[in-house]
Amino acid sequence: MPDPLSRRRFATAVGGALVAAVAAPSLSRAAAATGTAATAGSATPAAAATDAYTQQFLTQYNKIKNASNGYFSSTGIPYHSVETLIVEAPDYGHQTTSEAFSFWMWLEATYGRVTGNWAPFNNAWATAEHYLIPSHADQPSNSSYNPSSPATYAPEWPLPSNYPSPLNSSVPVGQDPLANELTSTYGTADIYGMHWLLDVDNKYGYGNTPGTGAEAGPTAAGPSFINSYQRGSQESVWETIPQPTTDLFAYGGPNGFLDLFVKDSSYSKQWKYTNAPDADARAVQAAYWAYRWSTAQGAEGQVAASVAKAAKMGDYLRYSMFDKYFKQIGSCTSATGCAAGSGRSSEHYLLSWYYAWGGAEPGGGWAWRIGDGASHQGYQNPLAVWALSSVSALTPLSPTAKSDWSASLNRQLEFYQWLQSAEGAIAGGCTNSWEGDYGTPPAGTSTFYGMAYDWEPVFHDPPSNNWFGFQAWSMERVAEYYYVTGDAKAKAVLDKWVVWASSKTTVTASSFQIPNNLGWSGQPDTWNPTAPGSNAGLHATVVDYSNDVGVAAAYAKTLTYYAAKSGNSAAAALAKSLLDAMATFADSTGIAVPETRTDYSRFGDTVYVPSGWSGKMPNGDPVAPGATFISIRSWYKNDPSWSKVQTYLNGGAAPTFTYHRFWAQADIAMAYAVYGELLAGGGSTDTTPPSVPTGLVSSNVTSSSVTLTWTASTDNVAVTGYSVYRGTTRVATVSGPAYTDTGLTAATAYSYTVTAQDAAGNTSAASAALAVTTTAATGDTTPPSVPTGLVSSNVTSSSVTLTWTASTDNVAVTGYSVYRGSTKVATVTGPAYTDTGLTAATAYSYTVTAQDAAGNTSAASAALAVTTTAASTGPSCTATYAISSDWGAGFNANVTITNTGTTATKSWTLTWTFPGNQTITNMWNATYTQTGHAVTAGNMTYNNVIAPGGNTSFGFGANYSGTNGLPTLTVKAT
Repeated sequence: MPDPLSRRRFATAVGGALVAAVAAPSLSRAAAATGTAATAGSATPAAAATDAYTQQFLTQYNKIKNASNGYFSSTGIPYHSVETLIVEAPDYGHQTTSEAFSFWMWLEATYGRVTGNWAPFNNAWATAEHYLIPSHADQPSNSSYNPSSPATYAPEWPLPSNYPSPLNSSVPVGQDPLANELTSTYGTADIYGMHWLLDVDNKYGYGNTPGTGAEAGPTAAGPSFINSYQRGSQESVWETIPQPTTDLFAYGGPNGFLDLFVKDSSYSKQWKYTNAPDADARAVQAAYWAYRWSTAQGAEGQVAASVAKAAKMGDYLRYSMFDKYFKQIGSCTSATGCAAGSGRSSEHYLLSWYYAWGGAEPGGGWAWRIGDGASHQGYQNPLAVWALSSVSALTPLSPTAKSDWSASLNRQLEFYQWLQSAEGAIAGGCTNSWEGDYGTPPAGTSTFYGMAYDWEPVFHDPPSNNWFGFQAWSMERVAEYYYVTGDAKAKAVLDKWVVWASSKTTVTASSFQIPNNLGWSGQPDTWNPTAPGSNAGLHATVVDYSNDVGVAAAYAKTLTYYAAKSGNSAAAALAKSLLDAMATFADSTGIAVPETRTDYSRFGDTVYVPSGWSGKMPNGDPVAPGATFISIRSWYKNDPSWSKVQTYLNGGAAPTFTYHRFWAQADIAMAYAVYGELLAGGGSTDTTPPSVPTGLVSSNVTSSSVTLTWTASTDNVAVTGYSVYRGTTRVATVSGPAYTDTGLTAATAYSYTVTAQDAAGNTSAASAALAVTTTAATGDTTPPSVPTGLVSSNVTSSSVTLTWTASTDNVAVTGYSVYRGSTKVATVTGPAYTDTGLTAATAYSYTVTAQDAAGNTSAASAALAVTTTAASTGPSCTATYAISSDWGAGFNANVTITNTGTTATKSWTLTWTFPGNQTITNMWNATYTQTGHAVTAGNMTYNNVIAPGGNTSFGFGANYSGTNGLPTLTVKAT
């Protein structure tokens, strides 16, 4: 079976002189945003934000969402960049990545905080689920996966010319400890993770249309899964041969593209996907902020479904914490000598570069999964990991997920400390498989829990940790984590990094320079968790500088979060000066700077093809020895900007482009919003902490667990959560006044305290301490009583609510398992559960069992038969109108349409009559006509379908004089 190695290459700022201001918005004046909302349905508006930085966020946001600027496809998918001719990773601007999707989710979460409109955030998640997370049709043979034999070993090689790599079944592989748990928890063997790369307009022509499992070719409309990077650490973007994710041998050679990468005795038609863990972690990060901010607005129910999806994604993201072939961590010096892992012995607890999975087309009877033993500092995300282990709404459902993520949080913080250079920059990372084949590292190589230090983990062209953007991205997550938790370990890393980065930064009123490429020498001290070294021999130097606005945005956010928590005025001032200077580069599409692309000389680079191999791309371009990057992408020569590249290839000057990358433009917008929220007064100015939690008591004390409850705190705005401490260790963050602490030792005394937090980050003093002693181990073998009285209510076409009489136990009932037929669909703590996602007019059978703390399980309840109702005959929708900003002579507004019925819409139309002289100037995500005061807005081709319970939104800008009254909306849907 195949064994993919997929990698991403990120943008590096190439050249690019500083430019003068272009239509720069003033940051010295604030335009008022009313935040007023009129509803035809329900909405929760945010408080008015009048600072200039929040207004700059809205300006940038509206540029991104303006359809005429071209950030989104007709199907509502964000492109990697507005421009098409751009080669980095991906190799074409109108592809997209899971990275772009995660930034989109984050952008919409920020928009929800500013405006109170959470529909765009939910839409981003729904779009990712529809197009980027493979459906069952796209990964059809997972049920054939054998966790005891996850994948056949194939070594990695340094050069593309070393491929294809032979499969070697004689090398031992370990056991996958997650598969059975995930299947049991979710009732499916399918993986819930984003594939990293999507050919949005099917430019390559493979036609791997999401949801079809097909290879439909160039005539297929809409997006197509695609993959690249599978041939060693030296394979740059210029040396890739993009291939389909579902390879049915329609293109390429006789075996499709498989035999370019893996050498086997025979080949089967198959599917394969690769996940970029930092993107999925960033999606979780975005969901955390959406949950926190919506809770502060009293609107957490509006994002609950999307937050639950993030928690589920976090469950599967754990595959990134395991060695590629589930071999034991540490002491690997040869493929055959590196022992197979079992249980958690193959888990390194870091976010590695990828995880991947695949299998045969239906009937093939096999599937595989791999992790990765190479971990890069730029991929770690302590905020997301903290949320997955500590925030109840984001804690995954699998029984071992919380403990995995708790261990990962500590390991990631240690990782940063281990990799921090004498200057303060963070070095590359580590690997459990030297050179990709479990080789022997050079003598004297330092280690981290037995894994070898690697200054350029994963890819070498260019070296993976040279780009300063990885520093800014990673430290921004550390700064968020520090802002939320106050963790001293995170602060210590940031204290040193901020001083170093600030010393390498120059800002004037209209320009700035930040590090671009870094150089590395020496290595860290071998990690000793009880006595960490000083890393006196590990050094970083700045090779060159840039004015990369995307990286500067992440850098400014790092400084903002750090300053807001630590009170560091220098960091706050530098963040402000960077943001003010960046604003001078504004254009009608976003904020961007020119880049001189000398690397575009590589369009003619040879793409290695083995001797004797020949095939064709879907458009007929031949793939054979001697092929080049451009020869297998001949369509690039039809790009409107190609003449600039051709001139360069003919001996002319290197071309200059001004790129609007989606991730960068989104991060720029968010940088203004974060500064506005935390330092400029655009968010909460609340400095009042919640009241101290009182009435802390224990119940259900067993030999290994205790349930804690307390009286809810109060706050001048809203309490968003509680931190529970066992002694001085925080063991959980929960949203309500209750928590069950498990995994305790029998007959042992513990002390608990609780603090309360609000949305502004204020924390109360600790509650009075509560002493609890667990009971002695009893050897309890008595199961709870059988659940009785199982009944259904609220039966719809897609859901049913189940309730039953609580069971009893000689000690205590700890939970119930709910079964639909023979499949366990949920584990709940109380006698009620709502099962969703059902099929209309279908009969189901349910049973329930009870469990106690000793692991005893009751017999199943009597079965309950339930038949869902028929689907309704038509959709029913409501609409909400909200003004997001108003400057006296004009305004921006957003409209959200929610499907409150039980069938999806086919089309929708919204009408209203302005009460004043408002005149629309432009509208995005909808068509419109205006006659006098009357307006009719209709769906685009890509947002006509609104699923039951789902929503879509559009916005517009308008001029007016006098008063800006709110219209009454009428929505019609078919």
